[in-house]
Amino acid sequence: MKTMIIKNLKDKEQNTNWEERVVQVKRVTKVVKGGKKLSFRAILVVGNEQGQIGVGVGKASDVVGAVKKGVTDAKKHIINVPLTKSSSIPHPIHGVSGAAKVIIKPSATGSGVIAGGAVRTVLELAGVKNILAKQLRSNNTLNNARAVINALTNLRTFQQTALDRNITIETLYGN
Repeated sequence: MKTMIIKNLKDKEQNTNWEERVVQVKRVTKVVKGGKKLSFRAILVVGNEQGQIGVGVGKASDVVGAVKKGVTDAKKHIINVPLTKSSSIPHPIHGVSGAAKVIIKPSATGSGVIAGGAVRTVLELAGVKNILAKQLRSNNTLNNARAVINALTNLRTFQQTALDRNITIETLYGN
């Protein structure tokens, strides 16, 4: 699926550049009394490449309206992703949304984003540079994007884990 960059926006509160990418635009129909009603569904990903990411869906009778609604929805559902110094994630994790399952593993520095489809778009806009990801069980674009968001939401840093266990980070590492 080819993604396209819509535009960069300047966020007034945080002075960060938000990048928007359209993952999918689909023509959908609804059967009503007079026949079929045509509308468009747009799946968008909004991120600042510094650990903040959101996925949104918009539906309207024209593509531009669907994209605008998708951007608004994505900005309402922004999450923070803990990134390591090597622009990767702290530990391997999997995420689930509907029938879609995604496995995400940190990778060596310089390996790049090894992923496909909506998973790649979400990870790139989150600011992850070195990662390995695999989609399992479903080809649904929206569910795969939401599965990645689910996985990134459940990531924990070493500091958070040590704090939850009431131990020091040195004890956590086993020194």
